[in-house]
This record gives sequence, structure tokens and C-alpha cells, in this order.
Amino acid sequence: MERLSEEQIAKELENLPDWKRLDEKWIERRYRFKEFLNGVRFVDQIAEYAENKQHHPFISIDYKVVTLKISSWQMKGLTDLDFEMVNHFDELYERAAK
Repeated sequence: MERLSEEQIAKELENLPDWKRLDEKWIERRYRFKEFLNGVRFVDQIAEYAENKQHHPFISIDYKVVTLKISSWQMKGLTDLDFEMVNHFDELYERAAK
């Protein structure tokens, strides 16, 4: 696993308009839910997936908004694994929002 270049990160983010760059190490997205428990169920799915991957995002639940923030600690920045995971998070959200 290697840290991505600035160009690679910018290219990845072009396909992920809801994810925002916080700094050179982190990206973040806020997911909105109609009901509190839907967000909690989403977080449970995120936690299961992250545990299987052994790569864990920061998770915050603020009533009906779930915020995910991710980076690769060992690489001190963003990697392919981070973007693989956020794509999966977005897929889980699409299914949960229906």
C-alpha cells in the first residue's frame, strides 16, 4: 500500500463529489438520513466492513447525520484502500437511503 500523489487524489475525488478534502491526509463525507436509527444501522454496516478490512474510519453520529472521515495512518495520507472503502460506503448509503 502506497500513499497516493496529489494528482491521483484529485482524480479519485472527481468521481466522489460528496467527499471533501480536509487536508493532505483526510477526506470526509456527511450522510443524511430521514430517521436517526437508519443512520445507526448504516454505521453498523460501516463498522462491520471496516473491521473486515482492518481499516477504520472516524465515525460521528449527530442525530440524523453520520460523518465519516478516513486516512491511512501508516502511510500518513490517502491510499487506494481509502478510496476503495469510501466507494463501498457510498454503495451502502445508496442501499440504505431507499
